[in-house]
Amino acid sequence: MTNRERVKNILHYKDYDRMPLVHFGFWTETLQLWASQGHIRKEIAENWGDGNSFDDEISSILGFDFNWYCVFHPKLGLWPSFESKIIEELPDGTKKILNAEGVITLHRPGAGSIPADVDHLLKDRKSWDALYLPKLQWHPDRVFKADVRINSGEKIPFDRGGMEFLKSDERQFHYGLYCGSLYGWIRNWLTMEGACYLLVDDEVLFDEIVETNAEICYQAVKTVLETGAKFDFGHFWEDICFKNGPLIAPDVFRKKIGPYYRKICDLLNKYDIDIVSVDCDGWIDALIPTWLENGVNTMFPIEVGTWGASIEQWRKKYGRDIRGVGGVNKIVFSKDKKAVDEEIKRVCKLIEPGGYIPCPDHRIPPDAKWENVVYYCEQMRKILG
Repeated sequence: MTNRERVKNILHYKDYDRMPLVHFGFWTETLQLWASQGHIRKEIAENWGDGNSFDDEISSILGFDFNWYCVFHPKLGLWPSFESKIIEELPDGTKKILNAEGVITLHRPGAGSIPADVDHLLKDRKSWDALYLPKLQWHPDRVFKADVRINSGEKIPFDRGGMEFLKSDERQFHYGLYCGSLYGWIRNWLTMEGACYLLVDDEVLFDEIVETNAEICYQAVKTVLETGAKFDFGHFWEDICFKNGPLIAPDVFRKKIGPYYRKICDLLNKYDIDIVSVDCDGWIDALIPTWLENGVNTMFPIEVGTWGASIEQWRKKYGRDIRGVGGVNKIVFSKDKKAVDEEIKRVCKLIEPGGYIPCPDHRIPPDAKWENVVYYCEQMRKILG
């Protein structure tokens, strides 16, 4: 069987010959560190990207089969994005930077965490109409001028060879269609606090922002699929949860966002794409019902976190309606081989019922020890075949 066939069978609860060994990429800092230690070529660290030839090379060196996150990205969201620029530099070197989403973030020297939001441009109807709405207009070039990454890792425009590549049914690896973000981007533009206030202060505008963004996502998916391009799964990104639960009230998510998931998932299903995944970190349990009710059936990357996320607990509640990719606690790579062994033992117990593919629960961070990642791959190979 090819890896593409294996993935399809596993996520449809069918028989397969062996479990593929997959990852979800790396932090840039991780690759830079590994290059400085002599484990990989510097060129890999400088040119790595999901699914490109450098990604294939490091996957092979470590012992993985492939990077799970291989998708075609239409140009969704803000287009063009805001020009990133320094707004202010403080005496200690801290910088206030306007980012591509129109949010002013605080960047401290040497900090490796996500920068804090200190201000944002989207606050009301005036700023929406003047600054954001012009960047959220539908145009076919969002699809036809977007790059497709083909087998060799080369990027080619969708309308200059990419389309023909995606129409072919001969590829041996799974490939997805990125369907956008129906709330995560909006939360980014407004910030969490701003989104909460806007829902109360101007619900009409809140609804308009959601609908405008969702319609671009829908039109992009529709345009891509009408060309005859073929995909193995659809994929959304959200990141709208933290360690204690969602960053949006579950009933608001169901009422305001759920119908747009349904609309896009119905379109995917019409083109025989019945595996639809969502990337949402944090404790996602309260949002899973809305996703399942509206066609999203695969949770990724199942961030273990301090709350102990696992497909095991979801299976008990949702049965075969739910699938998963991920759930391997990446933190063990920073510890020792005993910790890796314990994690492998825990995760491998979850494989037998089907519908689940183990994968590190996010991009592998800089504290991951090279030898632990290699060991993980070696031991998983012995167990999984």
